[in-house]
Amino acid sequence: MDSTGLRAVQQPLKEAYREDPQQAVVTLSARGELGGEGISCSVDTGRALAVAGLHPATGGDGSLLCSGDMLLEALVACAGVTLRAVATSLEIAVTGGTVHAEGDLDFRGTLGVAKDAPVGFTAVRLSFELDTDATDEQVSTLLRLTERYCVVYQTLAHPIAVSASAGVSGQAGHEQVE
Repeated sequence: MDSTGLRAVQQPLKEAYREDPQQAVVTLSARGELGGEGISCSVDTGRALAVAGLHPATGGDGSLLCSGDMLLEALVACAGVTLRAVATSLEIAVTGGTVHAEGDLDFRGTLGVAKDAPVGFTAVRLSFELDTDATDEQVSTLLRLTERYCVVYQTLAHPIAVSASAGVSGQAGHEQVE
């Protein structure tokens, strides 16, 4: 898709969202099924079934996906698509390249080994290696706008409120807790 094609697809959406901002508010969702055997959760991605389990550093055998890896993969995918869209919109030729994310975890936290050890990533780094003839200034613009418009990047960089709830299905007398 070139910049003209991208604009043709996005312009009616932008106009509709300007006229009625509520049209732009969409709730995305994901659903998983707890595994019947072992410690796993299957997530239907709409294209395939992703089965997540314990990372080897927490007792897994490495045969199942790690949700931490999946978070980094979501960042890579979102940032890659965003960079492509920005490059297309600005007519900056990017013929290929790679996107890489890595994050630091201290597994003592998630295993409850040390109360002072954090649970979760302590740092995440995102990098791009681009096949392009773009100038340094253009590459800097691509990176700045990718950071600005990448949903996953912005969610990680500026955490939002997250809540959890649980209920018990199929059993009378149980109420949902939050």
